[in-house]
Amino acid sequence: MGAPPSRHYRGRFAPSPTGPLHFGSLIAALASYCDARAVGGEWRVRIEDVDEPRSRAGADDGILATLERYGFAWDGPVLRQSDRSARYAKALERLVASEEAYACACARRELEHAPEGAGGERIYPGTCRHGVPSHIAERVQRAWRVRIATDSVISFRDRLLGAQTQDIARDVGDFVVKRADGLFAYQLAVVVDDAEQAITDVVRGADLLASTPRQIWLQHRLGYPTSTYLHVPIGVDGEGRKLSKQTHAAALPHDPLPALLAAWRFLDQPPLFAAERFANVDEFWAAAIAAWSPQRLPPVAMLPVERAFDPARRTPV
Repeated sequence: MGAPPSRHYRGRFAPSPTGPLHFGSLIAALASYCDARAVGGEWRVRIEDVDEPRSRAGADDGILATLERYGFAWDGPVLRQSDRSARYAKALERLVASEEAYACACARRELEHAPEGAGGERIYPGTCRHGVPSHIAERVQRAWRVRIATDSVISFRDRLLGAQTQDIARDVGDFVVKRADGLFAYQLAVVVDDAEQAITDVVRGADLLASTPRQIWLQHRLGYPTSTYLHVPIGVDGEGRKLSKQTHAAALPHDPLPALLAAWRFLDQPPLFAAERFANVDEFWAAAIAAWSPQRLPPVAMLPVERAFDPARRTPV
């Protein structure tokens, strides 16, 4: 694990508008914000609403209001993936032109018995890799998959978790970049967005670690630079489930300081000696940014939130 490189740093926080921000969201936001500001870097906000059916009306406004109330100050305009389909389409066109993407007419139910890779995902068996078979050719809807070669091993070094390697062909197979319902997949959208926003450093939850090799593969194929990655521990509840909208994680409380201090402690950051005397969030951020220490981050993928914050009581423990 090392400090961010000396070049100009541009980070980002990219929540999905499926509901209000919760403590798990705050952990990632705090880590990415401190990591950027500690080296004088920029910090952008992106609303990742490419999955339109999961997005809730008004949730994006609620997220931005919460970030403001918690003292986060972002650089530049907020980018929304729902406005960027044309950019993703151009990227897909490039992959198709280079014969690295192909149409697929397979239904989800037909893949239920495919073998699982190391990460538990179904490995696409290649049914449509050489053209859509005649027995499913009448289907109107088509997804688009990228063609993964048998030697597609991606290695990178995470700033916290160290050397990472994934054999995409063995563990994932030809993955989807545009869904059959016409929506672009997260893997393609995030790669295009990071490149066009010139994001140099991605700080996010360790639940997205397994996606990173796919994104690096796409960066290579599209001629984009590869970001530096830092995956911080995610918060899990008493049953070991990731804090999320699906597990009914409580929305962040109106009062920001207890939650901010709890997220700071969750990440094992240095004690803030004036913690009991912070009058407002600006004082917290001044102290936190000055004290931020990536070297102290717990080098694990997940941690129980009970060690720092009780979402039900919404107070530090």
